[in-house]
Amino acid sequence: MTVTLHVCTTCRMAAPDPGDAPRPGARLFAALQDAGAPDGVRIVAVECLSACDHGCNIALSGPGRWSYVYRGMDPDAHVAEILAGAAAYAATPDGIVPWRDRPVIFRKQSLARIPPMETEG
Repeated sequence: MTVTLHVCTTCRMAAPDPGDAPRPGARLFAALQDAGAPDGVRIVAVECLSACDHGCNIALSGPGRWSYVYRGMDPDAHVAEILAGAAAYAATPDGIVPWRDRPVIFRKQSLARIPPMETEG
């Protein structure tokens, strides 16, 4: 089952507006796309995760799984860790990766954990 790595492309990392240059969030999205999504993960750009004071922000979600929002991702330093964390998330049935198995940035920079949506059957 495929999970989604949402990447806020409007995040500025508390920096001034870069003018015509891509924002840090857009750079993060491009870097993740260039690196390639792990099996079972799709990378999707979103315009805002409403965590502007904490950018660059990402979120992981999937059917029947806990969702997570992570803050303070660096497009120049965290790409490999983000993709490793997304792969670990995709490998779980419920979205809960054991704490010690999470990349350090996911342990330290978690902004929110959201319960799975219940579906009526």
